[in-house]
Order: sequence, then C-alpha cells, then structure tokens
Amino acid sequence: MSPLRSLARSRVSLPMYNLPEMRTLNAAFWGALRVELTRRGLDDTPEVLDFERRPVPSEIEPDTMFTQVCGYPLQTIYLGQATILGAPVYSAEYCSGPAHAGIFIVHRDSAYRQLADLRGCTFAYNSRYSNSGMNLPRRSLADLAESKPFFREITETHSQPGNIERVSLGKVDASCVDCVTYAFFCRHRPELGSLTRVLAMTPPSPSIPFVISSSAPEDLKECTREALFAVARSEQWASERAGLMLRDIVPIEPASYQIQLTYEQEARGLGYPELA
Repeated sequence: MSPLRSLARSRVSLPMYNLPEMRTLNAAFWGALRVELTRRGLDDTPEVLDFERRPVPSEIEPDTMFTQVCGYPLQTIYLGQATILGAPVYSAEYCSGPAHAGIFIVHRDSAYRQLADLRGCTFAYNSRYSNSGMNLPRRSLADLAESKPFFREITETHSQPGNIERVSLGKVDASCVDCVTYAFFCRHRPELGSLTRVLAMTPPSPSIPFVISSSAPEDLKECTREALFAVARSEQWASERAGLMLRDIVPIEPASYQIQLTYEQEARGLGYPELA
C-alpha cells in the first residue's frame, strides 16, 4: 500500500462510550487498532484519541479516520458523510448479536411498574438526533400517547450518562438510554447505577457502528476495516475487547439501519412525531 499523507493529523475518537473512567480502556483499544494498522503498512496514524469529541458533533469531518456514530443521525444529519466499517457485538444485557436497544430507567424506589405509568412524569433525553435516547422511545411511546404529549416535562441534556445520574438522584423521573451505556455506567459507577432500575425495553435496532469519513481513500477504508476485524478476533487483543464488553465486530449492510427510519415513520403514523 502506498503511503497516505497527513494520517497523523486525522481525527480518531470513541465518543459513544466515553466515561472518564473508560479513557484507559478506549485508549488501549485504539492502541490495538494502531498495531494492526501498522501491520498493514500504516505507521503514521494518530497516537491518541480525541476524548473531547461530542457523541453528536456538528458533522463527520472529511479527515475522520475512525470513530463511532449513532446509526440514526447517519441517516439524517450525517447522510453521506461516513462509511460504515463494522458493527460491534456487545455482551451487555439487552444486546443480541450486532443489535442493541434503548431502556427506560427509573429510580429503584419509584412506584412505576410499566411504561404506561410514566404518563405525566418528568423525562430527560440526550439529543433529538439520538436513536436510543429519542427515536426508539418515541416509537415505544407512540402506541400509548394517543396523539398527545405523554410527559409533563421533557428536557434535552446532551448526555446519556448524565441522565442516568439525574434519575439516580431524583432530579427527573425517567430517561431512556442505550443499554450499553447503562451497562458501562453501572460497571464504573455502581453506587449511582444501583439507585436505578430498568422499567421497559424499546424495540431493538443495529448497534452503534464504527465508521470512517466517506471521503477517505478506498484503500484506507479497506485497511482500517481489516485491522478492526483483526482486533475483534485475535486472541492477542482479548483483554482490550473485554474492557469494552466486545464479543465481536461484524460486517453489516448500511441498509440494516433503515429500521430506525421505519420506527420514525411508524411513530408519525401513530400521531406521535416528536418525543413529548
């Protein structure tokens, strides 16, 4: 493979599951990927991840070499900006193969026993562009909302971990978060996670994919994909995978993520176009 210019200045990040307590784990995963990239002829890749990158940035920049992006904005605000490299298979509860779900969480001592009980409560969600935080709960609630606002108050916070903390401290009644986010939060912040419980699960959808900028050279895309699958399956990187609850990373067709738009359309058809 011929040398590729400016790789060392490319953008690399893992912003979706990025608690401060996980920085060492994410850095180790990127370190493993760098080794596999070097074995394939790329030895000038960025040394460190951008730990400050937001989960929902303004765009997927053309110099993005590696990141993880929610599948719903990939089809909306980021349409055409990224190429999917693979889908993770997590060991977290509520995951099945390369699929995950949103989970509605409440305080462990609350009286809520089923999803319908949340009518009229206060609710926090991370982003209007989030699949697990907005799109999947919107579809779940559309069957109950009767074309009316469901919550008494709803707040966009830009942080799923922050919403788990808000629920645990009683600052809001409920939230819906990615089940993998919840698993990491409970692992690394058990004192807060134990104050919450899962009330209900949303419909499933494909897991949050690893991506590269769509404008990257095709040989770089293929090299990065090969390196990623090597990290996913080589015994050498077993501990790096375990730290991130990764069982595997598998190829996935972009069309698989269309189910997220189907959920959006179904919610609109039921008279619940916005989470409210």
